[in-house]
Amino acid sequence: MRNTVYLDYAATTPLDPRVRDSMLECMDAAHGFGNPSSTTHSYGLQAAQHIENAASAAAELLNAEPAEIIWTSGATESNNLALIGAARFRAMHGRHIVTTAIEHKSVLESCRWLETQGYEVSYVEPDEMGIVAPAAIADALRPDTSLVSVMHANNETGVVQDIAAIGALCRAREVIFHVDAAQSLGKLPLDVQAQQIDMLSVNAHKACGPKGVGALYLNADRIRRVDPLLHGGGQQRGIRPGTLAVHQIVGMGASLRILREEMADEVLRVQALRDRLWAGIRHIDGVLLNGDPARRICSILNVSVVGLEGESLRFALTDLAISGGSACNSASGEPSYVLRSLGRNPQLAEASVRFSLGRFSTETDVDHAVSRFTAAVELLRSLLPVASRA
Repeated sequence: MRNTVYLDYAATTPLDPRVRDSMLECMDAAHGFGNPSSTTHSYGLQAAQHIENAASAAAELLNAEPAEIIWTSGATESNNLALIGAARFRAMHGRHIVTTAIEHKSVLESCRWLETQGYEVSYVEPDEMGIVAPAAIADALRPDTSLVSVMHANNETGVVQDIAAIGALCRAREVIFHVDAAQSLGKLPLDVQAQQIDMLSVNAHKACGPKGVGALYLNADRIRRVDPLLHGGGQQRGIRPGTLAVHQIVGMGASLRILREEMADEVLRVQALRDRLWAGIRHIDGVLLNGDPARRICSILNVSVVGLEGESLRFALTDLAISGGSACNSASGEPSYVLRSLGRNPQLAEASVRFSLGRFSTETDVDHAVSRFTAAVELLRSLLPVASRA
């Protein structure tokens, strides 16, 4: 692993040393290890203050209020809580949900579970560039639609949706709007007021924070609560009960403060690395870019290779930590459903590689990836029968 170049930031990110230090300090006996619900003594009060500080950091980044932040174990739980919780809480407003065919599995599987409970779900398809037209969302709305869920930036292609436009049409129709922002956090501006977002899911481990912690923003005016998935304890107004993991939340708060301070410069740096990578491999015969070339986040580059077998390609790149698609979908062995929705045939969907860069990526990493990818494609092509190379 020491010689493996890490280019899988869309799956997870290294822990920033500054975040680690904040967590270690919190875990010390003198610095807030207490239960934040135990407000009758100084240990609990100090822990509660840590939670409040982290909520303030999240609220500042999202243009929200600290009281609108619900702590979870990550974006998967946040997505489940948002969709299932809001659908059940608002069932009297209608039992129809609109989402897209290229959402994260935590959204799609939540919707499929709701379908078993008597809800109807419309899955809007993207165009060949991976863009979901706001007009297509509008066309899917019905009088009984209670909830729309659209991912901000796709976790496989990085393609960005027009969240503000979708938010505006949902607000005009009095439909609750949920956004999965796990990939766009720290890479795109997030303003829940300007973008008219009612619920928003984020996590820490995609932003150089710790695993096991995330947050769900709930608009206090539009949707003050959702039905809980868990019961007992009454913490967080009963929406997500359970003793809060103070050190993880402190780590997430630290990661969000770093994002707020450094995002503008970091986005430009990472985008330059992504463009350097694409410039190095785009001229290889048969390499195709997946997704819109302009409307995508700075960190993800997803390509397919004509005529090659995907497993062989990834085996030839074992010194690069990369992905064949979503980390949550890689165990299935099936071609990417996201790329299939964009119209890629099974071979191209299966022979895809997702490079994703981040805070600790360097030009040296990128140049090594260009060299190794080029060599791997040339080697595999040389092993093909002559007729297959034509």
